Formats: sequence, structure tokens, C-alpha cells
Amino acid sequence: MFSDFTFGIFEKSIQTYHIKDDVYQSFENPYPKDDIAHLLYRKNWIDTVQWHYEDIIRDPNIEPDAALTLKRKIDASNQDRTDLVEYIDSYFLKKYQSVETLENATINTESPAWAIDRLSILALKIYHMAEEASRKGASEAHLKKCQDKLKVLLEQRTDLSTAIDQLLADIEAGRKYMKVYKQMKMYNDDELNPVLRGQK
Repeated sequence: MFSDFTFGIFEKSIQTYHIKDDVYQSFENPYPKDDIAHLLYRKNWIDTVQWHYEDIIRDPNIEPDAALTLKRKIDASNQDRTDLVEYIDSYFLKKYQSVETLENATINTESPAWAIDRLSILALKIYHMAEEASRKGASEAHLKKCQDKLKVLLEQRTDLSTAIDQLLADIEAGRKYMKVYKQMKMYNDDELNPVLRGQK
């Protein structure tokens, strides 16, 4: 199933990141550029680094200049994340371009890549909640609470994976069709953001 293949790549990315556990470490993609695995690995690496950016910026003692620099990094990361989603959707559009849709075919509420984006974030939640569910020195109450949350996250993984695989099967069979809207973020655009426009 594509969801299992994808989740395995996400796990590899997360585990590799945590060997050094450093947001400034260099990035190396182990998959060839023409492989969908290359996009999936890159997508999760972006999410993983941003996960830790979000931890760092919540430090109540962070210096204002450092916080602003980090906010800029988070903004850039969000843009990279969105770009990768579009690249992944382009892969699916190309893969299914010759599929003839049925007359009663319907559209899904989200594209395959945005569902995969959710799976990437869920992989990170599972990894870190599993850490907390067995953290040495934590109270029994904390461990129990995190174990309960982990159980829910694993159930979510099953449900989301099933939904992704079903969506792809429906698209392949012509029961659903893809329609992707490119990003139209206004706050990054020099012409659409009035603050940026005023700086020109």
C-alpha cells in the first residue's frame, strides 16, 4: 500500500534527523531525484526541522533577535512545505493523467498530497509521543497519559492511511478525480501584501 511505503520513508527521515537532533545539520536525500521517495523524504525532513523550530521559538527566554530570525526560518519552511506538497500532487497528476473518469466521478475534499502532508505530521506526533510515553524520570501519570495519547495517534494513522489508499484507488479507477489549486498565498507576494508593497 502506498501509505505504508510513505510512512516508512517518513520514519527513516525522522530517525535520521534525530541521530544528530540539530536543526542546523546538513541535509542529504538518500533517494534519486526521479523517485517519488525523494519528494516524500524531503517533505518529511522539512516538517521535522520545523517541528523543532516550533519547540525552540517557544522558549520563554529566547532573545528577541533570535526569535525574529527563527520566525523567518519558519516562514521559509512553510513555503518549502507547500511547494513540496505541490510537487507531490504533480507526481499524482502525471501518474493518473490517462485515467478516464467515470460519469459520476466526484472530487475529494483534499488532494492526495495534502492528505500525505497530514500523514507526515502524524508520523512526527507518533515518534515524539512514543518518546514521552517511555521517558525516564517522568511520572507514572505522565507516562500513562502519553501512552493513551499514543494509542489514539496510532489509530489515527490506521484511519488516515486507509483513507489515502482508498483515495488513490478511487482516482486510479476513475471514481474520483484530482483537481489541484496552486497556492495563492497573499502575504508572501510583494504586490498583494500591502506592507510589502509599501516597501517598494
